[in-house]
Amino acid sequence: MHGEYKVPGGKLVVADLDVVGEVVRRGRISGDFFLEPDDALERINAALAGVPVGAPVAQIAARVRGVLGDGVEMVGFSPEAVAVAVRRALTGASAWTDHAWEFVHDVPREPALQMALDEVLAEQVGSGERAPTLRIWEWASNAVIIGSFQSLANEVDLAGAAKHDVTVVRRISGGGAMFVEPGNTITYSLYVPESLVSGLSFIDSYAFLDDWVVGALNELGIAATYQPINDITSPAGKIAGAAQKRFAGGAVLHHVTMAYDMDATKMLEVLRIGREKMSDKGTKSANKRVDPLRSQTGLERAEVIKRLVGTFANRYGLDDATIDDETVAEAQRRVESKFGTEEWLTRVP
Repeated sequence: MHGEYKVPGGKLVVADLDVVGEVVRRGRISGDFFLEPDDALERINAALAGVPVGAPVAQIAARVRGVLGDGVEMVGFSPEAVAVAVRRALTGASAWTDHAWEFVHDVPREPALQMALDEVLAEQVGSGERAPTLRIWEWASNAVIIGSFQSLANEVDLAGAAKHDVTVVRRISGGGAMFVEPGNTITYSLYVPESLVSGLSFIDSYAFLDDWVVGALNELGIAATYQPINDITSPAGKIAGAAQKRFAGGAVLHHVTMAYDMDATKMLEVLRIGREKMSDKGTKSANKRVDPLRSQTGLERAEVIKRLVGTFANRYGLDDATIDDETVAEAQRRVESKFGTEEWLTRVP
């Protein structure tokens, strides 16, 4: 059994296992990490012999840590990274390059239709109807997107939303509210098979799926890092927030909204929680907190998108694709039955 795990911000760890029955008979760890002293690798490999195939990451990591002792330097990886690579081998996880990725740079669409498309496209990937896909959104109007479990009344000032012509919608993933404006926001979704994140905890999968975009931002000269659970930040402030949804059909939806040129004053008139977070800091600090990509790169929005997509394509390959009329029609039906309804929007009043 073979499994790979690229540590976010770190090195690649590869596990090759011989399994007999329900136990690992022999394990071999390799990768581009750094390890001193040399014989520590032999100890790590020896610790994998006898690991039950159902052992969780914490148990495997404890076995590895237990054989290392003092004086071992692990650079670019850790006992937990070894354990994740082992779990990915045991669960038959796929790697990014195992998939033929498709790219959709979509036309502007209304907020409720965007929510519905996310659900439909993820289901298509889960069923095998669509290849794993990266989709760049374009917004047809201003929006606030609240998380699946957030209270509408607690999060959104509806009078402020009406004043600024902001449509309020609820998405299927958890997490916090996002304020978006056409041309000032970069939003993308990844629709991936569950096998890509197999062996990863829910939290670890965020960093794993965001690693490429953090790398792309670094290439743009931004000292971007992943901040658990679901943020991408730089020393100047927050850049993006991610959210995720797992589907019973075997797909994972991972979507990210990035600030390009945010109007923090308007945002604070629409988002109640945002207002509370910034109440002791003022609007100037709020503008710093959302940290527009425009101020950090000096690039036009289209160029930022081009660079981000280019990084993904260089790493994993990417073929252009489209969203067909029937997919849009199905999404529109779900707007009418779910995403555009008052019942869905106020499911948590």
